[in-house]
Amino acid sequence: MSPAFSFILALLPIATVFLLLVVLARSAKFSMAVAYGVTALTALVFWGTAPEVVAGATVNGLVTAISLLFIVFGAILLLYTLEESGGIRSIRLGFSRISPDRRVQAIIIAWLFGALIEGASGFGTPAAIAAPLLVAIGFPAMAAVIITLIIQSTPVSFGAVGTPILVGVKTGLSDQAIVDSTIAPMGFTEYLFDIATNVAMIHALVGVLIPLLMVGMLTRFFGANRSFTEGLKAWKFALFAGVAFTVPYYLIASLLGPEFPSLLGGIVALLIVVPAARRGWFLPKDTFDFPPRAAWEESWKGDHHREIHEDPPVHGKVMHTMRAWLPYGIVVALLVVTRTIPEVKALITSPAVTLGAEDMFGSGIGVAVQPLYLPGAILIAVSLLTIVIHRMPVKTYGHAFGASVRTMVKAAPALLLAVPMVKVFLNSASDSMASMPIVLAEHMATVAGDAWAMVAPSIGAMGAFVAGSNTISNMMFSLFQFSTAEQIGLGAGGAAIVVALQAVGGAAGNMICVHNVVAASATVGLINREGEIIRKVLVPLGYYVVQAGLIGTALLAGGLNLWWLAAVIWPVAVLTVMSLKRGKVADTSQPPGAVPAK
Repeated sequence: MSPAFSFILALLPIATVFLLLVVLARSAKFSMAVAYGVTALTALVFWGTAPEVVAGATVNGLVTAISLLFIVFGAILLLYTLEESGGIRSIRLGFSRISPDRRVQAIIIAWLFGALIEGASGFGTPAAIAAPLLVAIGFPAMAAVIITLIIQSTPVSFGAVGTPILVGVKTGLSDQAIVDSTIAPMGFTEYLFDIATNVAMIHALVGVLIPLLMVGMLTRFFGANRSFTEGLKAWKFALFAGVAFTVPYYLIASLLGPEFPSLLGGIVALLIVVPAARRGWFLPKDTFDFPPRAAWEESWKGDHHREIHEDPPVHGKVMHTMRAWLPYGIVVALLVVTRTIPEVKALITSPAVTLGAEDMFGSGIGVAVQPLYLPGAILIAVSLLTIVIHRMPVKTYGHAFGASVRTMVKAAPALLLAVPMVKVFLNSASDSMASMPIVLAEHMATVAGDAWAMVAPSIGAMGAFVAGSNTISNMMFSLFQFSTAEQIGLGAGGAAIVVALQAVGGAAGNMICVHNVVAASATVGLINREGEIIRKVLVPLGYYVVQAGLIGTALLAGGLNLWWLAAVIWPVAVLTVMSLKRGKVADTSQPPGAVPAK
């Protein structure tokens, strides 16, 4: 098989997903069903993948999808429990007291609270928790999903207490002869620390603008005036929040390593930004709100839009804000404890509480699930605890449970098809062919040559898009990225930057990975609209991978060079172009999206 033909065949599964889901806007359920068939047939007929491997990968994917549905169910159940208890009403009022400006609320909940959750748990949990919370305080479902997916970038490389680096990059590079010989006399642990520091530096330089781009997207697509500029009017607060997270994030990575940059960075930033917002520091002069709910486009709303938007009946006093937030505080605390205290982690991940099978169908592929370690278990446990904390009638909890089951069932078909397709794609290697993602990457390396640093983040993003995980992307491509850097003469230091670009791109790819999008959409009732979401999120993804490539190239060139100038021009160009593009302007009889502050 010629290299060109093998490249086209390897690209076919990704092209199928992109064409059906993004271009033709078909449902994720239909798109992933076709993509699974295309991937399995390509693997069996052209790639020579053993049938038992395809079967084993499919079952592995089904089990992984069920695990994701468990997380989705837990996130929705906690939200609906708080809806029924009256806690969400109190949280909504609390945010109004900080600021009624939707741009400010988005930055605090999605960017800062989301980063904290990412640092503690990872694996798409921030979108599953933050998106329904945003909807509950009055955001359109589509807006909530898009902005929580956008922040699935900067914090991701250090998500789940550093898993993408400590498991992903480490697994990809450790015990490899080419790595050990190239970095000698430096030890691998020290080299991994250098990679993590480079990851944090590049992320910080790129991610500091994510809050600004995020609120611009919010006003551009969900404001009455469809104006990106309305988002830019919050530039002081957006940049303040960007710096408040990325500076401690980088310092923690460079001093302590990859476990805590996102977790502690999120906590530090919340402690800085929320009090500042209460005092009115850096807030925009105008107050942005969405159009009246009656004027919302149907595409903005989730299937259970009324169910989670309407305030429940309130008898007596409104719940105290601290008590309303306590369940989410317990979730964060339990995520931290179960991921950072070795004894607790060992207890809930022990073989006694692990379900799985080895070498399914003789394929060499196994599967293992640790239900107590999954964030879904914590979310469900806290939802039950909320009955006591918020003094709820058990009957109202039953309403929340039933609504959560219905939502999860709607999300199930897409996830149960998407993840098996990914697993077959990743495990497609045969005796004569490397796996499809490796063939794609090798062909791109041949074309890019010395300009590889500009391409490296896109490889990471592609890996995350198909694998649904920065960790898996890093496992697949870290050694490939290192080898490519070594072949073009970059040495150990240059290779550390290239591997860092892989990790950064892999983090950014989480914005559009299909099962993250499906899971986040399911929590707010946006079923079968995943393609529209991905199309919008391609804008911040494009900014992220290009900016990372420019910064990486500038670092490799050394000193002050024109690549740094390009890295300044690129975000300015993105913001300028977005400001010039306008959609239809709402009927002037409707209240405008930006209301002068009193």
